[in-house]
Amino acid sequence: MIVFDLACAQSHVFEAWFGSSAAYEDQRERGLLSCPVCGDGAISKAVMAPNVAAKGNSRPNSSKAVVRAKDAPPPEVMKEAMRQLAAAQAKALEKSEWVGSAFSDRARAMHIGDEPAAIIHGQTSLAEAKALVEEGVPVAPLPFPVLPPDSVN
Repeated sequence: MIVFDLACAQSHVFEAWFGSSAAYEDQRERGLLSCPVCGDGAISKAVMAPNVAAKGNSRPNSSKAVVRAKDAPPPEVMKEAMRQLAAAQAKALEKSEWVGSAFSDRARAMHIGDEPAAIIHGQTSLAEAKALVEEGVPVAPLPFPVLPPDSVN
């Protein structure tokens, strides 16, 4: 597994894990990545500081300057909040059915009564999601990407 800091066009930075650099590129090219803050699909790698282990004979430098937005919580707090949010999403999806690219059709069918109501999750385009909302179909984006069950090993 490899972790990347990613950023959307709105400059929201978030962390994501991938099986490899090629897996990241594949998901980005297929439009499967989106910002967990604003839903923007224009995702790129953000600048990351390398994680280089200190020499065994060196002392930690406590004068390192950390630059972050004024009043922003420390990265550790943000990462813990993201971890808790990811855990909450996973728990919420335990009783939800993966419907893949049929999400829009199934959600719309349930809304108009052609299909029994059920808890589902899947994939759709931003334009189709907006159309569902305009039609009054109760949908919400998930804060974190979800892998299709058949692609999880």
